[in-house]
Amino acid sequence: MVSIPTTPPSCSVPNDVHRDGLPLIHGENLSRSFQAKEPVVAVNGLTFGIAEAQVTAIIGESGSGKSTMLRLIYGLLEPDEGEVRYRGWRVPNPREKLIPGHDAMRMVSQGFDDLNTYANVWDNVASQLPNTDLAVKFSRTEATLHRLRIAHLTKQRIADLSGGEKQRVAIARALVREPEVLLMDEPFNQVDASFRETLQRDIRHIVDETGLTVVLVSHDPAEVLSMADQLIVLRHGHLVAADEPALLYRQPPDSYTARLLAKSNILTNAEASALGIITDATTVIVHPEWLSLEESPHASFHVVDIQFKGFYQVVAVQDTSLSLQVIVSSVTDLRKGMRVSVRIKRFHTNDAS
Repeated sequence: MVSIPTTPPSCSVPNDVHRDGLPLIHGENLSRSFQAKEPVVAVNGLTFGIAEAQVTAIIGESGSGKSTMLRLIYGLLEPDEGEVRYRGWRVPNPREKLIPGHDAMRMVSQGFDDLNTYANVWDNVASQLPNTDLAVKFSRTEATLHRLRIAHLTKQRIADLSGGEKQRVAIARALVREPEVLLMDEPFNQVDASFRETLQRDIRHIVDETGLTVVLVSHDPAEVLSMADQLIVLRHGHLVAADEPALLYRQPPDSYTARLLAKSNILTNAEASALGIITDATTVIVHPEWLSLEESPHASFHVVDIQFKGFYQVVAVQDTSLSLQVIVSSVTDLRKGMRVSVRIKRFHTNDAS
């Protein structure tokens, strides 16, 4: 673990006063708007903490403020209100720093604008280090390429690489300078599904091995459930929830989080009662895998759609007033139009809409 500095960092804000007892990255009452035909509020009143040596994923629907939050953390945007602090010191905004971006952080954006398209992989990564010590430059570049599993691409031009390979080079460029924090905006967008899990495991291994702190944005929560230590959930620029992925999945604090993480069935009290759930709660959350189906000729529900997903199926059933999504094993013999009874194996109650 890196000790908290007693003197201001090189990119400190003049006359700033250190604040003790904060998480590694602390945002307080952050707000930011953009001017269009009418002002667009990207984030509003965000207060959050990000722990050191962990992977934190910022998730939410499109337009929820995820990328804006990431850029506020890095210092690429100036907040309209509030502040971001890193190790207790305020992160300088673009007006306060000649080259925006905190010195202890590096960002990998969605595109590959920083990559030199017609240079090879080695030069793209090595170019981030000075020539003051060529032995160190060589050894650190080589180690970073091996860590990202791209040492075999050393002589390949960036223009000849796949999207997933370019992503690894972009991450290597960021890591070769040994930052304390790596920020990534939609890092798996251009990575094929077959390589996504490998890249996630490699990032997770780097965090565990080096103590790197990773903050990433994802539009697909399923991408980050297995690798993140903490999720920050945004909606319309507001903080909805922040906790461990497993806890938020099993006990979502509201319907928005439940739909985002599990595409849940959100039931009113009356709908839940019709399914045999007796509760005083106004909202009942039932994940698709918390339901089971059984053929029953006289049941009120019937199968309206079946989506084959490999080892499981997503089955849509409905009766006269209610539609449900159910996840069942692929070995289950179901057909469109089949009458089925629905059994609730588990549910979560919540009074939030």
